[in-house]
Amino acid sequence: MSAEIATNRKAGRDFHILEKYEAGLELKGTEVKSIRAGKINVSDAFARVENNQVFLYGCDIQPWQTAGDWFNHAAKRPRRLLLHKREILKLANATAVKGCSLPLLRIYWKDRRVKVEIGVGKGKTHSDQRQDLKEKVELREAQREMSRFNQR
Repeated sequence: MSAEIATNRKAGRDFHILEKYEAGLELKGTEVKSIRAGKINVSDAFARVENNQVFLYGCDIQPWQTAGDWFNHAAKRPRRLLLHKREILKLANATAVKGCSLPLLRIYWKDRRVKVEIGVGKGKTHSDQRQDLKEKVELREAQREMSRFNQR
């Protein structure tokens, strides 16, 4: 059972997702409490491979309010992702290609652990985004016509 914590809807709009990877997320105790309270924003989050490790940037987890300054965490600190070595090498090779990046797609609970889904994404151009929007509108209109036809 996996419960959704947060989803990055901008990633689907801005990128063609080629592959998806599941990774663990290294967190502090106060970060887990903030996530349980829903104090997380992943709209600009992305991953980067550095020194054979993968780090998550731009994920905003607000500090836990009842914790003191000593125990609290920085809101936008880089967080390490836990992946197998062969997956890290695949991601490093994928990001070496021009135009590919690693956007965060969603964060969710799996058992009692926080998991992250990152994707290898190739950036969409403006015309690609317009084409996707056009296809969505056409699909919505077709579904409306089907429902009208079925109501008769």
